[in-house]
Amino acid sequence: MADRRAEGQRQESLGRRYLERAGLRFVAANVSFRGGEIDLVMEDRESLVFVEVRARRSAEFGDAAATVGPTKQRRLARAAGLFLARHPHWAQRPCRFDVLAVDAGEIGWIRDAFQPMDHA
Repeated sequence: MADRRAEGQRQESLGRRYLERAGLRFVAANVSFRGGEIDLVMEDRESLVFVEVRARRSAEFGDAAATVGPTKQRRLARAAGLFLARHPHWAQRPCRFDVLAVDAGEIGWIRDAFQPMDHA
């Protein structure tokens, strides 16, 4: 389990560097709340971006982005709402949910990957 956690942290660090090189500014990492965690919170110009980093060593069981299904999306949206409640100075900013999919070492960035459901 510790190896998986270390690998996850390595992938998140890689993702953070990737996004920073693309011009985003780091806000927070590994923000945990009951029922959900946000891997990265970044600032992209006027927007606050909640980023889920997913990694797969091979595509044998599907690509990394496909693992961010409706249940995961609801958890991310709930965690983002709690983050905004805890940090109200960010609450007036436009927000979006991005996915960084690391498949066999290749990074794919899906901007605005999903819209949270109002009834989630």
